[in-house]
Amino acid sequence: MITIKTSDMLDDFKRICALVFSGEKIIVARPHNENLVVLSEKEYNQLERAQNNMEYIKKLDRSLQQLASGNIIEKTMEELEAMAK
Repeated sequence: MITIKTSDMLDDFKRICALVFSGEKIIVARPHNENLVVLSEKEYNQLERAQNNMEYIKKLDRSLQQLASGNIIEKTMEELEAMAK
């Protein structure tokens, strides 16, 4: 991970982009700790996917806990089909 100043980001954008696409993560230091992280779209998408997967797993865990505690509602197939209409 490389830390740079905002002025360096503006002065040498092409070089910084090349670093990002080679796998580096760039921290752009800004006043008042309002720093930025620059990463490739591919890495961003991977982070988003991992976060979405974690949220889905948490939902599954809650459902399994509800099932284990008997906090369920049973429906027949006919009832479910009637609900879909």
